[in-house]
Amino acid sequence: MLPLVRALRSVGRLTKPACGCASLLETRTVTAQIDLQRKMSSQKFANPPKRLEGIDKNVWVEFVQLVLDTKAVNLGQGFPDFFPPDYVTKGLVDAAQNSGPLTNQYTRGFGHPRLIAAISKVYNKFLGRELDPAKEVLITVGAYGSLFCSMMGLVEHGDEVIIIEPYFDCYEPMVKMAGGTPVFIPLRLRDSGSNVLSSADFYLDPAELASKFTSKTKAIVVNTPNNPLGKVYRREELQMIADLCIKHDVVCLSDEVYEHMTYNDAEHVRIATLPGMWERTITIGSAGKTFSVTGWKLGWSIGPSYLLKHLQTVHQNCIYTCPTPIQEAVARGFELEFNRINSEECYFKALAEELKPKRDNMARILTEVGFKPVIPEGGYFMLAEISNMKVDLSSEDPDQPYDYKFVKWMTKNKGLATIPNSAFYSADHKPLAEKFIRFCFIKEDSTLAQAEKIIKDWKASMEG
Repeated sequence: MLPLVRALRSVGRLTKPACGCASLLETRTVTAQIDLQRKMSSQKFANPPKRLEGIDKNVWVEFVQLVLDTKAVNLGQGFPDFFPPDYVTKGLVDAAQNSGPLTNQYTRGFGHPRLIAAISKVYNKFLGRELDPAKEVLITVGAYGSLFCSMMGLVEHGDEVIIIEPYFDCYEPMVKMAGGTPVFIPLRLRDSGSNVLSSADFYLDPAELASKFTSKTKAIVVNTPNNPLGKVYRREELQMIADLCIKHDVVCLSDEVYEHMTYNDAEHVRIATLPGMWERTITIGSAGKTFSVTGWKLGWSIGPSYLLKHLQTVHQNCIYTCPTPIQEAVARGFELEFNRINSEECYFKALAEELKPKRDNMARILTEVGFKPVIPEGGYFMLAEISNMKVDLSSEDPDQPYDYKFVKWMTKNKGLATIPNSAFYSADHKPLAEKFIRFCFIKEDSTLAQAEKIIKDWKASMEG
C-alpha cells in the first residue's frame, strides 16, 4: 500500500474500504496530493539562490559532452593521456595496501602531516623562507578547492576582485558566490612586428591596471603561467602588480599550478617572493599538474597564517579533509623530487623538456592548415587564431560567440575537439577573444598524430 495512503487514513482523510485495498477514490486522491506536492516543490525551488544566479552555465559540461557524443580527438581538456611517473602511482598503491590501516582513514583536516612537511621543504627553497607547515600550508581538493576557500574566506559582500583576462573560468563564479564583484582587465596584444605570435606579446597596460584598484578592491587574481594563453609574467610585470597591491592593501591570489612548465628563457617568478608580498599573497599549487595526475584532485594553498586561517575555516566546514592515501603518495613524490631537485632527472624539469617538442610540433601542425598559433612561454595550452579558416557556420547557434560556433562545427564535422577562447573572458570582452581557440598539447604523440592527420585531410579538402 502507498505510504501516503496510510498517512491520509491515519488522519481521517481516507476511509478504509471493506476489502482492505486502496479504492479508486483513494488512488485518485493520493495522485492529486502527490501532484500538489510536486507543484509546490517545483515552485519553491524553481529559481536558484541569488548567489548562484547567472553562473549555472559551464563550458566544460557542454564541450566534454560534445566530445563524448562525437568521439572526437580530444585536444580540449587539459589532462595528459599518458601515465604519470611510476613512483607516483606505485606510491598510491603502496600507501593504500602496505602503510598500515590508518592510511585509509581520516587524516589531519588541514593536511596530512607527511604531505605538509614535504611541501614546506620544497617551497622553503622556492620561496626563500621557512614555512610553518601546520599554519602556512593548507591541503585542498585540487587547486579549485584552494581558489574556492580563498574566495569564501577572504571576500565579503561588496568587495571587488580584479581578474586578468584571459582567466580560468571558475574565478568569476567563485567571486560572485562569495558576494564579491569581479572587475575585469584584459591583456592587450602589442604589435611585435613579427609574423609569429607569442604569449609574451600580450601585456597589462599600466594605467588601465591602476584604474581598476579602488577603495573596494579586496583581491587580485594572477595566473602565471597563464591558462589558456601560456603567458609567463616577467618580474617587472609582477612588481607592477605588487606595488599596486601594497599601495591599496590588496591580497594577491596567485594561481601557479603550471609553475614547472616553462620553455626557453621564460622564468617562473613567484610574486610572494617580491618585497612586501609574502604578507599578502596566497600561492596556489596542484598535484594534478605537478605530477600529471589531474584525476587525483589535490591542491594546496600557501600563505601567512593570518590569511590562511580564514581558508582553513571554509575548508573545515566544507570538505574537512582530503583523501589520505592520495596525500601520502603525493608526499612521497615530493620527497623524492626534493632529493634530486637540481638534477635533470627531476620531474619538475623533465616534464617541461618532454612538452617543449610537443608544443613546437603543435605549432607546426596548426600553421600548415592556416591557423595562426600563439607560441606559449609556459603551461600546456596553445591558442590559435582562426580568422583565416573559412568555414560555413550557418548550422550553429547564431547567438553564440564565433569561437563557440567554430569549435562545435570542427568537433562535429572534423572530429577534432578544442575549447573556445572566449570562455575565458567576461561577457563584455568576449569580442576580444572569439577569433582564437585553445588546443591542449600534453598528449601522447599518437594522439597528436591523429590530430595532424585530421588537419592535413582538412587542408587537402580545402585545396581540392
